[in-house]
Amino acid sequence: MAETKIAINRAPVLTLWAAVVAERLGFEREEAVSLGKAVAGLTAQSKGRRLGIYKAAPKEIQEARAKKRGEEFYVDLLGRQIPAVNTEGGVRAISKGTVVSASAAERYLGSKFGESLEAARAAMKELAKAHSAEELRAAAFAMYEKFRPAIPEGVRGWGAKGTLDLAKIRAMAK
Repeated sequence: MAETKIAINRAPVLTLWAAVVAERLGFEREEAVSLGKAVAGLTAQSKGRRLGIYKAAPKEIQEARAKKRGEEFYVDLLGRQIPAVNTEGGVRAISKGTVVSASAAERYLGSKFGESLEAARAAMKELAKAHSAEELRAAAFAMYEKFRPAIPEGVRGWGAKGTLDLAKIRAMAK
């Protein structure tokens, strides 16, 4: 059996949780992992700006980027509005003007979770199944905040690993 405690950064944990929630809400797995990767990316950008690691783009640049989005639409996931587009492969998130590849997102998760990926996915699926779609829409990010790895506050915690406890996630499902 895989470890029940995993030393890992928060970004892949949020990516996986958002993907599991999207799947529970009805998206196909490849669609869900694309959206999950975008949720984590947008969350990291917001935190990075708050910590002074990234600078916000000037308003005119943001407006220009918004205008050239074409036929994109938004998917609400974990309290974030994720830009998305329909592709031949299904719904995919858009990040920085580029389609978020489901296979690249899966490789990312595999590289971060290693052998523990499927155990983590199973624990998160158990938690997601314990709640209705309406409950997940309203509280999925708050659930993540309860089980996410603890890391130091501020810039010191940027990129730091904490402990993801799968037993805690399973207990939240009961």
